[in-house]
Amino acid sequence: MKNTNNKNSNPEISYKKELFYKNFIQRENNFLRAPYNPEINFYNSIKNGDVKTITELCKETLLEKSGLGKLSDNEVQNIRYHFVVTTALAARYCINGGMDLQTAYNLSDYYIQKADKCKTAKEVSDLHQKMCLDYTKRMKDLKKSTICSKPIVKCIDYIYDHLHNRITVEELAKYVNINPTYLSRLFKKEVGISISEYIRKQKIDTAKNMLLYSDYKPGQIAQILAFPSQSYFTEIFKKYTGLTPNAYKKSWIQI
Repeated sequence: MKNTNNKNSNPEISYKKELFYKNFIQRENNFLRAPYNPEINFYNSIKNGDVKTITELCKETLLEKSGLGKLSDNEVQNIRYHFVVTTALAARYCINGGMDLQTAYNLSDYYIQKADKCKTAKEVSDLHQKMCLDYTKRMKDLKKSTICSKPIVKCIDYIYDHLHNRITVEELAKYVNINPTYLSRLFKKEVGISISEYIRKQKIDTAKNMLLYSDYKPGQIAQILAFPSQSYFTEIFKKYTGLTPNAYKKSWIQI
């Protein structure tokens, strides 16, 4: 069996894993479901202040969105109802991400009142894009205020872009040009968990989305996300979710 820990042991395999990972991320960014069965990644991206992803997702307007249920025979009212649901969920996810309750609900009230004054479905759809980006940008600013140092912000961006590789503290330290021991202390201080714990959490979060919104099997996901073995991936996945990857997928299918 080849050692998957060494990402440079076979450049061709490493390149293919990167393609698989980036292909999934691209598909994930283009995937939307109806608001009353929300696509988890969409709202998590708002909560995480991921402006780039939300900007990309919102290129498909609310009017163009496939799978929207019919909540009213009136076109404007129908799109308005969906807008209200999306706004309420965005507020809830942002509160979960650390946004002040009053800020989140005041923003929700503001946009719902504006939607109520819209005369056409297109106006509501255009407002939907503004609302999503407003919440996302506020969450991005909130994240920056809690993670203030540039090296940590760079590390987090690097980790997200390289989840298909085995990432080490030394690699990150070299990337941001600071001492590995100091980086570890700084990361723990600002993020609240260790670098290795953060990387595992991000990989499991990505694995959950891959299980639900792609055709990849657990073994393939373990390889793509650079886990040393499928059994180790299953062990870590169960530690974070309480379920095996297959059980996790089945639990969502049944909902």
